[in-house]
Formats: sequence, C-alpha cells, structure tokens
Amino acid sequence: MKILEEKNNCPRMVNLSLLQSNMSDVSIPSNKLVEYARLTLILLIILGYCFFTCFITMILNVFFMTSHLRDNTRYVLFVYMLVNDTYFLYSGLYFLLGSLYELHVPVPLCFFLYTLSTVAFKVTPYSLAAMAVEQYVAICHPLRRVELCTTYRAHVTFAMIFTWLAIPCAIELCFMFSSMTNIFNLHIICRQNLLVVSPIQFVIRSITLVLCFSIVGLVIFITYVKIMLVAHRLSSGSSSASKAGKTVMLHAFQLLLCMGSLLSNLTESFQMKQAELQPLINFFIFTCLPRLLSPMIYGFRDEALRKYMKSSLARFVHNFNGRNEGWVFR
Repeated sequence: MKILEEKNNCPRMVNLSLLQSNMSDVSIPSNKLVEYARLTLILLIILGYCFFTCFITMILNVFFMTSHLRDNTRYVLFVYMLVNDTYFLYSGLYFLLGSLYELHVPVPLCFFLYTLSTVAFKVTPYSLAAMAVEQYVAICHPLRRVELCTTYRAHVTFAMIFTWLAIPCAIELCFMFSSMTNIFNLHIICRQNLLVVSPIQFVIRSITLVLCFSIVGLVIFITYVKIMLVAHRLSSGSSSASKAGKTVMLHAFQLLLCMGSLLSNLTESFQMKQAELQPLINFFIFTCLPRLLSPMIYGFRDEALRKYMKSSLARFVHNFNGRNEGWVFR
C-alpha cells in the first residue's frame, strides 16, 4: 500500500515542480520586460533633458551676448525662470533615480536638496506673475516703465521671491529640530514623506501651495483684464496691448502646466498593473513635460528671442561647416 501511495504522489510532485518551474520561467521574462520598459523611459527622459539643456544653453548665450535683452526686465525674469526650471528638473531626476535604486544619503543633505527643489517648484509661478506685472506696467503705465521695470528691480524681485518661499522650509526645519527623534543622524532614501516628523509639516506645505497658485492666478487674471481693457479702448487687434494680453494668457497656460505637477499625487492612489513603472510615468508626464514645454513655448513665441536664436544658430552652423572644410583641406 505504501508503495502504491508513493507511486500516486510522484505524479503530483512532478506536476508541482513543473508548475513552479513554469511560473519561474514566466516571471523572469516579465521582470526583464519591466526592467527594459524602465530603462526605455529613463532614456527617453534623459534625451528630453539633453534637448532642454541645449535649448537653455542657446538662450543663455543669446541673452548674455545681446545687450538689448540683458537690459530688458522681462528677459531677465525669463532667464531666471529657465535656470530655476533647469535645477528643478535635474534635482527631480536625482530624487527619482535615488528612490528607484535606493540611494541612501544623510538627512541634512536630503533636507537641503529637498528645500531647494521645493523652492524651485514654487519660484516659476511667482516668476510668471512678475512677468505679467511687467506687461501690465508696459501697457497701462508706459511713462513709468523705465522707472519701475529695471534690471536691478528684476534681480531684487527674484531674490525676494526666493527668500519668501524659503521661510516655510525654515519653519519645517524648526519643527524637525524640536521633535524628539534623532532624524538628522540617519541615512535615508531622499523622499518627501520620509522628512515628515510632525503633521504640522503637511499643513504648512498645503497652505503654501494654495497661497502660491491662488496669488499667482489672481495676479495673472487682474493684469489680463486690465491689459485687455486698454486693448479694447485702442480698438486695434494688432496693438501692443493686444499682444501683451496674449502673452499674459500664455503665462496663465504656463501656470496650468506647473499645476499639472500636483496631479502626480492623485494618480498614485490608482495602482497600475505594473506599479514599478508608475513613478517613472508620473515623473515624465506631470513633472518633465510641463517644465520642458513651458519655457520652450514662450521662447519660440517671442519674436526677439526667436530672431536672435535663428541668427545664433546660423552662426554656429556656419562656423561648424567652416571648421569641417578646413579639416578636409588639411
């Protein structure tokens, strides 16, 4: 009887081992597909970063080589916004890769990088508001534009915006110091939620975000209404007031793109079939694309920037062809 039972159990054991081997054979290709998809997304993001970096380099070269642009408040604020977005994108990529590959860093370094990234995220909306105010002054108070819209005031405005946005982070730091935990002696994966030691930090972050987008949205709306009233009085669709109104509307669209980054927190509540890819997809759609497209749309739309970029690109191509011809003749 025992021999018969053993014979009956043998096929079951064989079937079980075959099933386990089949499951392992299926899981290995699945893991490989996930890894290939992850590397593809990372490569796509890096290519976007390379194109954006080339665009930034061209804009900065045009800006510092053209005195007309350096003396214009609007372009000074725009360059500040470009540099700010560049840091935000690269810091976001560092946080993402550090989280995916579990890179542990000291808490003080993580908090410092997170503070700069948080401030950079909110600087762009306030820069858009400052650029909208500059358009308002240029159209509604043209006689005072030279007095009010100076490059010195643009630098001071950016410094004030950065300082104002750093205050909530300093308050968070005080709460972290006052807590009973020894969090600053730890090494952690640099994530936003791991820096929270008190529920008050969530309240501070929520209030600052609501104030940021509310104030900026209100400023853009008021300046647009004021500018369009002037354009209506002039009764000319090609007037400078009408063009300024379209520019302010573009700032409103850029603000909506910035607010799109907040949607990544909502999508995290919906689990995907491949949850490993969700952080990458959220980062690419809600963080990279808005920050990559927003300054490019404004840069290519501006007539002066477009003209100087074309001439700069033409000089670069001419010099590059000249060097190649000289190398051939050698």
